Amino acid sequence: MLNGKVAMITGASSGIGAAAARLFAREGAAVVLMARRREPLARIEEEIRGAGGRALAVPGDVTVPQDVERAVSMAVDTFGTLDAAFNNAGFATAGTPLHEIDDEVYARTMDVNVRGVWNCLRHQIPVMLASGRGGSLVNTSSVAGVRATSASAAYIAAKHAVIGLTRAAAQDYGHRGIRVNALVVGSTRTEMMDELISRSPHLEERFRSHTLRGRIASAQEVAEAAAWLCSDRASFVTGIAMPVDGGRTAV
Repeated sequence: MLNGKVAMITGASSGIGAAAARLFAREGAAVVLMARRREPLARIEEEIRGAGGRALAVPGDVTVPQDVERAVSMAVDTFGTLDAAFNNAGFATAGTPLHEIDDEVYARTMDVNVRGVWNCLRHQIPVMLASGRGGSLVNTSSVAGVRATSASAAYIAAKHAVIGLTRAAAQDYGHRGIRVNALVVGSTRTEMMDELISRSPHLEERFRSHTLRGRIASAQEVAEAAAWLCSDRASFVTGIAMPVDGGRTAV
């Protein structure tokens, strides 16, 4: 599905990002993996290479523009271009009423989820424009990006903003061959989700009961949707916020 493409994946050291790294590589893409945690990122790079895939780990923080610029530059230097990106890095908070969220948590939530996507788009798009090949960008939003949920007000605001950025970018660059879409991700079994549940155990049953499937998604299921949007099979799909939520937003 992604044969011959070069794809950048952020938040690639665990969860949805790690699942996407493995899947994109199996589907034929050369993958450039970015995350803050160096050691788990290196392990995933080694795993993909060991299976015969092409991978490059670039440790960095999406909130730092220079880190994102370095990852994009290394993608081009190593593999020649950049065809797709899954801007997936995120930071979630839940269980705290709006007036009790402190400034540091608010700033971190907005920085990772909004500024992180902003930084990625700003550095990925020029490369795709210069190549003349176009490209596909997928940003991770959430059910919290389309409605109020049990997540914090800061997270809800941030994920709404991701969808806004996605639609604006789709409008700006659609006529120049770049597709931009968002995933509206529901409850997914990841390291971040496990941390949330460990702090607020009652949330797990709530997450399960809110889906029509009656369960929490696997990271692989979300990665499959991202891979399809990054592929040429989704060539006429742009500007959407696509639910991958087990029916959470259908009712």
